[in-house]
Amino acid sequence: MYIKGVNLGNWLVLEKWMNPALFEGTTAEDEYYLPRQLTKEVYEARIRVHRSEYITERDFAIIKSYGMNAVRIPVPYFIFGDCKPFIGCIEELDKAFGWADKYGLKVLIDLHTVPGSQNGFDNGGLSGVCKWAQQEESVEFTLNLLERLSERYADRESLWGIEIVNEPLTAAVWDTFQVEERYPAVDAEMAAGSAPVSFEFLKKFYIEAYRRMRRYLPEDKVIVFHDGFDIYAWKDFMREEEFKNVVLDTHQYLMMAESDGCPQNKDAYVEYIKEHYEKAVDEMQQYFPVICGEWCLFNSQACGCDTKGGQSVLNGIEGAGEETYSEEEKKEIYRAVAEAQLQAWRKGSGYFYWNYKLLLDTVNETGWIGWDAWDFGKCAAHGWFQDEKEGEL
Repeated sequence: MYIKGVNLGNWLVLEKWMNPALFEGTTAEDEYYLPRQLTKEVYEARIRVHRSEYITERDFAIIKSYGMNAVRIPVPYFIFGDCKPFIGCIEELDKAFGWADKYGLKVLIDLHTVPGSQNGFDNGGLSGVCKWAQQEESVEFTLNLLERLSERYADRESLWGIEIVNEPLTAAVWDTFQVEERYPAVDAEMAAGSAPVSFEFLKKFYIEAYRRMRRYLPEDKVIVFHDGFDIYAWKDFMREEEFKNVVLDTHQYLMMAESDGCPQNKDAYVEYIKEHYEKAVDEMQQYFPVICGEWCLFNSQACGCDTKGGQSVLNGIEGAGEETYSEEEKKEIYRAVAEAQLQAWRKGSGYFYWNYKLLLDTVNETGWIGWDAWDFGKCAAHGWFQDEKEGEL
């Protein structure tokens, strides 16, 4: 089994920086506040047009033509339409399975947001708030949602698996990410008491989720859990015979390496990847099949400025006004970090690139130099990314 996939981020779970136009006319920084700052009619119109145009059957054909064999689809907790004022999107996910069937792609459903937020990130749907694990009703809602998704898609041939929850933020990186500073909460009262998700809670939650999901999912469908940004914390986890076909997901970005002190140059990136990513994946593959569910080529060196851990013009960080490197020089940087990362993932069971596409004009809009590296299609067009390994399912 070897996965070569891409994420369909910003389709069913919105991220402002990936499509700023959707948020025009508002001060909303996340999906929670968008429908609260637009009229019902405008909100619904924007969302329905976005969902119908952002990902279509044609995109699945293109992904297949790139040599990929899978897609990871982030979905929100309101996918079934039972959390007003949000609009459900189960019909879109149904369509995605039809497209996946036609083009021979596997699907990993990724529960990307939960009520109360598991991380406080903008991509968690509610910036600056991390209280999900403290709210019994939110935890139970999440478990029920995972059951519903498992039951609905259990018999779909193209289902590879379901990821329990995306990027729960643990104490291992709470201070590193500086959530309260990087993602300021709109409502201080709502954010009060935000705290990291404990590993004790997370392990119990994963086990309960596994048991509920396995009631519906046959053993040939994988159940994926995220490492909470500490890949080594899971060596003694789910070792019992009960747990079948469980996959460990780790997310590794060069911007996180920079935050960890990695110098912002190609050789340092490559060395960091070998010393940290490759060793970690190789070691943990002894315990679980390991995938890197999110990674990309983005780095500050190619941007021509220090991005302060991947912050953008939307965070008030001034990007480079002009290219620092020639196209050939940038290609050399990106090809080096691409091959180093691909070599690391080959120690495991595969990867999903973040992201398939972005709706950013990195050519005509100032400040976005280097951000095309988040866009898989642009990376392929520039020749920055080439994976010769066969994807086997």
